[in-house]
Amino acid sequence: MYDHRKIGRELDLFDTDPLIGSGLPYWLPNGAAVRHALEQYIRSAEQRAGYRHVHSPVLGKRQLYEISGHWSHYRDDMFPPMDLGSEQVVLRPSLCPHHAVIYRSRSHSYRDLPLRMAELGGMYRSELSGVLGGLSRVRAIHLNDAHIFCTLDQVAAEAQAALDMIRRAYEALGITPVRYRLSLPGHGGKYIDAPEMWERSTALLTAALKQSGLVYEAVEDEAAFYGPKIDVQVADGADRESTLSTVQVDFHQPKQFDLHYIGSDGAKQRPVMVHRSIIGSVERAVAHLIEHHGGALPPWLAPVQLVIFPISEAELASASALAEQCAALGLRAELFGSERGKLGARIREARLVPYQAVIGPKEVDSGHVALRLRDGRRIDSLPAVDVLERIGALIDAHSTELWERTSRAS
Repeated sequence: MYDHRKIGRELDLFDTDPLIGSGLPYWLPNGAAVRHALEQYIRSAEQRAGYRHVHSPVLGKRQLYEISGHWSHYRDDMFPPMDLGSEQVVLRPSLCPHHAVIYRSRSHSYRDLPLRMAELGGMYRSELSGVLGGLSRVRAIHLNDAHIFCTLDQVAAEAQAALDMIRRAYEALGITPVRYRLSLPGHGGKYIDAPEMWERSTALLTAALKQSGLVYEAVEDEAAFYGPKIDVQVADGADRESTLSTVQVDFHQPKQFDLHYIGSDGAKQRPVMVHRSIIGSVERAVAHLIEHHGGALPPWLAPVQLVIFPISEAELASASALAEQCAALGLRAELFGSERGKLGARIREARLVPYQAVIGPKEVDSGHVALRLRDGRRIDSLPAVDVLERIGALIDAHSTELWERTSRAS
């Protein structure tokens, strides 16, 4: 079983410090490269799917969360309010109230819907020290969040489209969900008291799951306080489950914030709010990916994609030139010179890097590269420009493959 904290230290991805605080990890350059690649993938996928990106502050007045219902139903998980003159502000526990206000700031027609609003934004949870751990449970969260404002008859199609985005993202990440969970309310005061609203929301999500052909399990007392949700569950090496991605239907906040659009009849209509997160929080997603892949991340996501080994000082100039070519193409490459030990030791040190280029006298003379793959295969010597072009094509395609299946490898 892999531990993302141990591998994270080995790969120099992230760390913590008591002076910064528990549950507040910082990202080192290698870790920042991983999360930036993940964020770039998500933003591009959202843009292709018709989402518009926004950016909202991590603070909000207490009144904002009183209106949304977070203050009455979620207060124990929020940080205490801060007094600013006559006002109280709070570190936000979620992004949806901000997005509701952004929607409300402009008038909308039925022709504008569905309006898909996305943000990769920070939020904060007042987690107890005993449950914090590495990246999987933190106090400062960066959430891949989105809210779709749509008509009632658009909800099922939007939920299905979100599930399809999640499926494609998991293929690119090389992970598989262990199950889909339809999370329903339980009993008690932690849920909004609106039986008819819950019934409608549950029916819409059930229809989306069935139309997507997904097997799911309905579980009580796992819903959000304002509505049911589809939770995409993943498991770690010890078979402990956690939620990575979600799709939710919300009638509550559109009502609370008095959201509306002008219908085809010229009258005001209430939109439905579909909450959707493709990878959940960046922190939890990276923790799961590290453990699932044992640190051997897909090439497009790897902190270092290509490591270059000059056999001796004589090949250093050619190796440096290759590193510069990589940088110009946007590939993350590092030079492991002879000062780091013998070639075998350097190769072992870089065992989690997808591609290893060995530069010896023959490669210097020919301008070719002797390429090794992380899985032990060796590629026939090729011109450096061809090697980088093929690696770049796989990375641009967000492929989990190390080399084209039709190309020769031994």
